[in-house]
Amino acid sequence: MPTVTSISAHRLTSRRKALGISTAALARRSGVSEPTVKRILGGQMGEASFANVAAIAHALGISIDLCELDADELCRRQARLKAEQIARLVQGTSALESQAVDRETYNRLVEKSYHELLAGSRRRLWSA
Repeated sequence: MPTVTSISAHRLTSRRKALGISTAALARRSGVSEPTVKRILGGQMGEASFANVAAIAHALGISIDLCELDADELCRRQARLKAEQIARLVQGTSALESQAVDRETYNRLVEKSYHELLAGSRRRLWSA
């Protein structure tokens, strides 16, 4: 099975430097404007279109494969993110009352929330 590498500004910049290609040449090769290439390589990928990022990656010889996560794995990741969000809210509220919890208590709260989210309705995972 091929290795899946995430596409990041750092990865694209490292590859560009390794190839010794200028941003102007990369722009011409990819068909993406030079200012956009510079923005993407500068870390503003979230503001760029997928087509532009893909064109730059392709011009650098980086393949973009779209992989699908197992639904259960995606739910576990979402539960972890939401549990950490809940714990941060509790920590922030407690800190306002000068009762911030220690790291061990915080971690227990994350784990408890994580397991409760996984045991409950999946709709709760995706709600705001």
